[in-house]
Amino acid sequence: MSKPNDFPPQDQTFVSHLVELRDRLLRAVLAVLVIFLCLFAFANDLYTFLAEPLLRYMPEGTSMIATEVASPFLTPFKLTLVLSVFVAMPVILYQLWAFVAPGLYQNEKRLVMPLLLSSTILFYLGMAFAYYVVFPLVFKFLTGVAPEGVAVMTDISRYLDFVLKLFFAFGVAFEVPIATILVIWAGITTAESLAAKRPYIIVAAFVVGMLLTPPDVISQTLLALPMWLLFELGLVMSKLYTKKPKEEESAEKPEQETVDNPSNAESATQAAATTAPASAATAATATTTDANTATTDNFDEEYRPLSEAEMDEELDRIEADETQEANQVSEEADSSHDGEPHPEFEPISEEEAHRLDHPDHTASDNHDQDKPAKD
Repeated sequence: MSKPNDFPPQDQTFVSHLVELRDRLLRAVLAVLVIFLCLFAFANDLYTFLAEPLLRYMPEGTSMIATEVASPFLTPFKLTLVLSVFVAMPVILYQLWAFVAPGLYQNEKRLVMPLLLSSTILFYLGMAFAYYVVFPLVFKFLTGVAPEGVAVMTDISRYLDFVLKLFFAFGVAFEVPIATILVIWAGITTAESLAAKRPYIIVAAFVVGMLLTPPDVISQTLLALPMWLLFELGLVMSKLYTKKPKEEESAEKPEQETVDNPSNAESATQAAATTAPASAATAATATTTDANTATTDNFDEEYRPLSEAEMDEELDRIEADETQEANQVSEEADSSHDGEPHPEFEPISEEEAHRLDHPDHTASDNHDQDKPAKD
């Protein structure tokens, strides 16, 4: 039997779900707002820190510019707001988890919590990889290939959009292990199947890198290679979350029940000893009933259809039982006839045979006998 905590609690009403969703959203928004208020005073310093990889490789005598009137205020404001969302991501994910957790099974809860934590860490690692590894290489290349006589003066708002796009691309790319584990755990595919399709996945990683990064080989390669390596990591980690085959689960349950309850095994042995002297037909029927009962007990929680080989064995067993019952009925009928005396043949007399052979004479003789005798 399944444990009571393996099933979700009682369903709530639709209105209660909406109220809880509103509360969770308000808490997430409040967390973002609090972080934003704390960081807004350092908005300009944060933008300077973000622009440092580009400023390091800009030619002497050049600087970043603001081509719009409100850019000096709106650009740091936008950076602070986006950074507040990134920093508050653990709180947002926790509120999401608290909303959906009551409707999950126990095994799903054990899977989701590590994945939420690891996905958050991997997203932050992707952003850090983009800032400390990708940005210096990309900006060094882009500023170095500028034609002679062209002054590199990047707009602050365009630069912010550019780096936020790269942050998001590398953050999502670092979620590849999570996606790999989920598709394998859900049974959509297997680790062996994904490993066999490794060449196609590598090509897909470079295509994604081409779409999400600037049109240069360096940034594309720096995005594709981590995706490939993280895919390999996901294949290794997926073995920890792979579901057991249904056959193994159904085989383990009866064994565990026997170990936990030895009295069941003793009862089964006594029952078998009691029913041993029964007839062949009764034994076959009892075996069929026990098999059906065991099958029902094994598959109370999870149904598994019979394979072709098991179906053939079942049909052969049924046919053998029917043949055995028919033979038994035939033997009982023969034994009943052997006990009854057979009627013996009695020959007819000569007079009866003559009467049957000459019916006319027989009738004439009878007529003569009926006449009165003359004097």
